[in-house]
Amino acid sequence: MKTARTTYVVKYHLVWIPKFRIPALGPLVAKRLKEILQGTAERYGFEIDTMEVEDDHVHLFVSFPPTVLIARAIQIFKGVSARRLNEEFPEMEKRIWGAPLWARGYFASTVNDKTTSQIIRQYIKGQKKQQKQLKLF
Repeated sequence: MKTARTTYVVKYHLVWIPKFRIPALGPLVAKRLKEILQGTAERYGFEIDTMEVEDDHVHLFVSFPPTVLIARAIQIFKGVSARRLNEEFPEMEKRIWGAPLWARGYFASTVNDKTTSQIIRQYIKGQKKQQKQLKLF
């Protein structure tokens, strides 16, 4: 990736959950959340490599300039998405007892080599399959 003065190759695997890890992200919400996250990334000059939304968590494999702190990127993604989802799906607030949509914490990991990047892509893409298998039992 490049900015006006910087060339960088840094990707981050980010994961966060709804408050109380309540499965509040059904198929319709998940589809819209992906659109919101993609639009947010484009607006801020971030690049999403891979993304998956499960009922109770979100995975992003994303790149953003090294001038952006990880905490700031998370704040942007979570803040914009919470505001938009709460506007578009007011019934979600009832599912999480009026609490903020997202829990306060998050997971973040940096990734710089192709092998690890491929492993993370496969892991994120495999989340849907794994969730479906778990629901069968």
